[in-house]
Amino acid sequence: MRGVGVFAIGFVVGIAAIVLPRLAGVDLVAHLHHHFAARANAPLAHTEAKFEFVAKGPMDKVALLMGADRERVWAPGWNPHFISPTPAVDQQGMVFTVAHGPYQVPWVNTEFDLQAGRVQYVYVIPDTLLTLITIRMTPQADRTHVVVEYDRTALKAQANDHVQQLAEHDRKSGPEWEGQINAWLAKTSQ
Repeated sequence: MRGVGVFAIGFVVGIAAIVLPRLAGVDLVAHLHHHFAARANAPLAHTEAKFEFVAKGPMDKVALLMGADRERVWAPGWNPHFISPTPAVDQQGMVFTVAHGPYQVPWVNTEFDLQAGRVQYVYVIPDTLLTLITIRMTPQADRTHVVVEYDRTALKAQANDHVQQLAEHDRKSGPEWEGQINAWLAKTSQ
């Protein structure tokens, strides 16, 4: 168990080194893109994909659904394994793993400010790609406008096609999220 704790702390410190400069205004994803492209002597893919939708519920209720643990209620197949905290609690700094193909990939939450309507996650598939997911929510009376942005960067040239394919999928995900979240909200408001 001690090894998992050391891993989690190391992972969070590593991700913080990547994410905190971006939060401070430095575009670290672009910096990493340049760094790895120079090392590999090949251009690496970087994508920014965004979608928007309206959730049919107030922001205080919708924002809760953007936590990794709470997402289980509306997203079929979403099953994160929490490393910290345990038991699972949606909060800033939570660390968990999610299956990505054959990998159990560690994710870290870098921002969980429900009142401001902002949630952010980072995950890295080693030697493949880095993903930053930012969710912004704005109240609209009894509804919530949701914007989800995926920033993905290939970490090696062999991942370029995969990053591009993920971006295409990301851009089309709005109706799926909207349908699943609104179905859950409708079911729980009865």
